[in-house]
Amino acid sequence: MRTPNDKFAQWLDRSMMSRGELARRVKSKAIAWRQPHISPDTTRIRCWLQGETPRTPIPDILAAVFSDHFGFRVTTYDLGLGDGGSTDAALMYNSSYTATVEVVADLGRADVDRRKFLSAAPFTAVAGVGPSRDWLMNTLDQQPQPGPRVRLEDVSAVRNMFATFQRMDVLQGGGSGRLVLAEYMTQHVYPLLRRTHGADVHRALCEAAAEQTYLLGWMAYDNGEHGTAQRYLIQSLRLAEESGNPGLGAHVLAGMADQATLLGDPAEGRRLAQAGRHGLSRTDSPACLADLWCLEARALAVLRDKAAAARAVTESEKAFERARPEAEQEWAAFIDPAYLHGEHANTFRDLGDSGAAEEHARRSIDHAKKQKRARRGAMSHAALAVAHLQRSDLESAYSAGVRTLTLTRQVKSSRCVEAVQDLQRRMRPFGNHRLVADFNERARELVTAA
Repeated sequence: MRTPNDKFAQWLDRSMMSRGELARRVKSKAIAWRQPHISPDTTRIRCWLQGETPRTPIPDILAAVFSDHFGFRVTTYDLGLGDGGSTDAALMYNSSYTATVEVVADLGRADVDRRKFLSAAPFTAVAGVGPSRDWLMNTLDQQPQPGPRVRLEDVSAVRNMFATFQRMDVLQGGGSGRLVLAEYMTQHVYPLLRRTHGADVHRALCEAAAEQTYLLGWMAYDNGEHGTAQRYLIQSLRLAEESGNPGLGAHVLAGMADQATLLGDPAEGRRLAQAGRHGLSRTDSPACLADLWCLEARALAVLRDKAAAARAVTESEKAFERARPEAEQEWAAFIDPAYLHGEHANTFRDLGDSGAAEEHARRSIDHAKKQKRARRGAMSHAALAVAHLQRSDLESAYSAGVRTLTLTRQVKSSRCVEAVQDLQRRMRPFGNHRLVADFNERARELVTAA
């Protein structure tokens, strides 16, 4: 027997709306959210009051109806409807800007308030298919649209914070500061998206919010929270479309491509990278193009297409030769020699070309050392160690592996820990050799803590 939803009843009484009026408003809001199939009647409202849980996205629509009525934010939790399916809704690329704002705000709130719950949200392999297609079609066909205005000072403040958090991620790893960024976005940035002002800086605000939402997704990705990361990236892609910045959307697709390949779906990773490259046809960002070719090469290497992977690396290098940091957008700052050579090293590692892998790894290590980038240094030392192992040079691999451990301890990054674990697996064929035993002993505390 269902338990009546007293919270929902209290909010309905407080609103002084009849059940019929609530049903009409839900239907109207559903149409605005492009969900015309949602058309409740008074009987359905009674069922919800009696404890029936409405299907997604009705809880979020109800929350939006009550928020509009009272003039302040009413959440699905306030209505006794739990998370309202917000984490699942974040896997959808919603054509409605209003719905997108509500979803990404709820996602941020879930990240801050219920981290344990959200960190268990699953990665959905096919979720990137629709968003990448919709973004590409809308970007290639996009016309300027009027929208709400916020002050330029508000946008500038958001951009200044982006630079701070991006640097924190690069130097300290995604697990450092992500929840602080989520709190900032939830309390400050996402509420700005709901404000109804003029159109002059609407796109600028959406662009800034898309950048920060992407960074949230990337930090979650680096920290091994792949379900959370995927949801942020999809919503970032939608905000990037709203901003009218195809380069930023292509950048988000690069992140999605990287994640897909890492999680065992290189074919999807390649497709996402290709979609990003096609989207760049309306803008010029050599750094982003270099990244997309680089990530396509990573996917092709896993697919064992050696010739195509090598060509993609060449295209990445050619694109980066045209890059000028002062002409690139701020989010592209990380696409530099340390990053690209490190990723190329991983491509050639996966292809079994130890010579090329070592060359790129050493270049990446040199640049990362100058910049004091421990995470990139750790990952490139790991690639170097693998190159040595592929030539059965255990002593050199051990030396590079110890350096990987040292750098990994300086950051909070699950990717670095996974690189250490990968080295442990690759050393197993050397049996009980004293260097293998010593490396495992050194790695034990780090891996256990992670």
